[in-house]
Amino acid sequence: MATTTTDIETQPKQKVERHEGTRPGAYFNPPVDIYETPEELVLVADMPGVPRDAVEVNLDGDNLTIEGRVPFEVYEGLKPLHVEYGVGGFYRRFTLGEKIDRAAIQAQMRNGVLTLRLPKAEHARSRRIEVRAA
Repeated sequence: MATTTTDIETQPKQKVERHEGTRPGAYFNPPVDIYETPEELVLVADMPGVPRDAVEVNLDGDNLTIEGRVPFEVYEGLKPLHVEYGVGGFYRRFTLGEKIDRAAIQAQMRNGVLTLRLPKAEHARSRRIEVRAA
């Protein structure tokens, strides 16, 4: 009889190259979940160690970027015995389609989790169409 095990595999942070290069240090892709409701798309990004005032969300045309910077002074002088979590900032870029109401996008940072609410434009929302008798 064969035994099977279910292991949870951790994925290492994926290092990303920022094209702007205005801030020194390593940047990683934050893990992101995106879900849809009838009214909006919700994007949830994990950015542990990033305070609210160190998060930038920018919209340039169709490009939505999120960036979070970890304050490095917290790690100064530490001599780690084992490291699984690389210290660095977070950076991610998304392309938005016509279905998003850009003027109504909202962002909230809480406990290292960034939540973006991307409301659907009125023309993109599903709606029930009444069927009348002829």
